[in-house]
Amino acid sequence: MELSNLSTQAMTTAWVVYLIAMIAHTLEWAVARNLSTKVERKRRRVLVGAGAGAGADLPTTTEETPVETTEDPRLSRFSTVGLVLTGLAFAFHLVGVVTRGIAADRFPWANMYEFITSTLLFVVAAYLVGAARFGMRWAGLFVTLLATVGIGLAVTVFYVDVAPLVPALHSVWFIIHIVTAAIAAAAFNLGAVATILYLVRDRAERKGTVRGYLAKLPSAERLDVIAYRFHAFSFPLWTFTIAAGAVWAQFAWGRFWGWDPKETWSLITWVAYAAYLHARATAGWRGRKAAVIALIGVATFWFNYIGVNMLIPGLHSYAGI
Repeated sequence: MELSNLSTQAMTTAWVVYLIAMIAHTLEWAVARNLSTKVERKRRRVLVGAGAGAGADLPTTTEETPVETTEDPRLSRFSTVGLVLTGLAFAFHLVGVVTRGIAADRFPWANMYEFITSTLLFVVAAYLVGAARFGMRWAGLFVTLLATVGIGLAVTVFYVDVAPLVPALHSVWFIIHIVTAAIAAAAFNLGAVATILYLVRDRAERKGTVRGYLAKLPSAERLDVIAYRFHAFSFPLWTFTIAAGAVWAQFAWGRFWGWDPKETWSLITWVAYAAYLHARATAGWRGRKAAVIALIGVATFWFNYIGVNMLIPGLHSYAGI
């Protein structure tokens, strides 16, 4: 069997297994529908100054204590099955990406099919590490959904046969630019998952009762911190991606910047995430308002990732879709 055919079959198998893993995680969420966490709020007085006397009018603060109901044992089983299947799908996914590169005798990042499958490989790898070391199993449904949709589009819509690199891609900066872009993309997407869950969990906490699978998630405050860390990690990488792309453009086309559609939307994405990080550093824009900016950022990223390639012609259209 030719390596290119092996790569395609491995990628298609990964797609199917990711789909089954997503179904397992969907059942996990369905089983958790009766789970709830009632948030008990208690007010207590706190000592804020060394000079406060016994009769001083001390300020109060609010403590929130979550009280969970008994879990359905099926919840853990579906979670484990979903995680194991995701790991199996990742193995097929890795074989698909590696054999594609070997078949092409180059790094597998020359077109949209190859870039989307490689980027999703980074996304799933980061999730599996996070699930094993940091308890990030709660992101399983969204990661497998992303992988299922992304690889499904890759193998059915974006697929192109193995072909040699065009002259513009023969540069070490091509490798540097694409690798950093793929890692940044993975972190942006995991940050978006945490952001969406933060908004949903925060809304539930404000109502006083967290029901269903939301009761298994970290607190809204914790999800907000996780989302921020992913974005704070990816923003410098995206900055470097743009800078490396400019150097590559100088070698390939004789100019650092030409307002090509891909360059322009990369800059728009950079501005959106810069605004998010600035909002996080400004007391009045933390929490939900900053989270909305983060979602705008990931929307601009995805338009740059797919929309620009398919709708707007430019110098980055050399490889088709």
